[in-house]
Amino acid sequence: MISRTATSFALAASLARAGTAGLRALAPGGRARWERRNHAGRTVGLYPGPAVAVAAAAAAARVRPAAGLAVLAAGVCGAYDDVAGAGDGRRGFRAHLAALRGGEVTSGAVKLFGISAAGLAAGALLKQRPLDRFLAGVVIAGAAHAVNLLDVRPGRAAGAVLALGAPGLLRGGPGAELAAVTTGAAAAVLPEDLGERMMLGDTGAHALGAALGTAVVASNGRAGLVAHAAAVVVAAVYGDRANTRQIHSCE
Repeated sequence: MISRTATSFALAASLARAGTAGLRALAPGGRARWERRNHAGRTVGLYPGPAVAVAAAAAAARVRPAAGLAVLAAGVCGAYDDVAGAGDGRRGFRAHLAALRGGEVTSGAVKLFGISAAGLAAGALLKQRPLDRFLAGVVIAGAAHAVNLLDVRPGRAAGAVLALGAPGLLRGGPGAELAAVTTGAAAAVLPEDLGERMMLGDTGAHALGAALGTAVVASNGRAGLVAHAAAVVVAAVYGDRANTRQIHSCE
């Protein structure tokens, strides 16, 4: 009998592949809407982003409905930033929070608070005790933001998700199934991402990060949640500073 973990991996991978192919063939709204320039100036498609978000959300919802909702919310917030923030050169938490203090609500600020709220809501449904619920929310939202900060070079975000999610496959239970969802969706789009033909965008990166976060939450108790919450916060802060310095050095 095929294990539930293998089924979750296969489902997420097949849905992500099918969704990417379908969006690439149809290109709703015209191909220009789906094309971006990557770090090397090559034109790449954003087709995997929505496909990964929907695939991971649907497969995760089979394991834990709250996990599916968190992944979908992260993907939707990322999609909003992909569209509304396409011409906004500001990057990093500090830039968007500074704009908010000045009275401007940027797409990045909407994404930041939207994903944080979704993570906390999912954490409240996935855990029982108040502190565990809060820590779970931090892990889910923090993982979503941290993975997105890695999405600055081909294959970096999807590759990191595969590396970080793979150990969770050995744990068993819902955590292993959610890790399978995460790694399955990431593996499905990694070749196109590495080949610089397509990219995850904020939509796919945030969704994969949230999926990874839910897998961690499902697999860990209080001590594990504390450790992972600290890790994602440090990673997000460091990544935010590194990306900001990189942008300034290119100006």
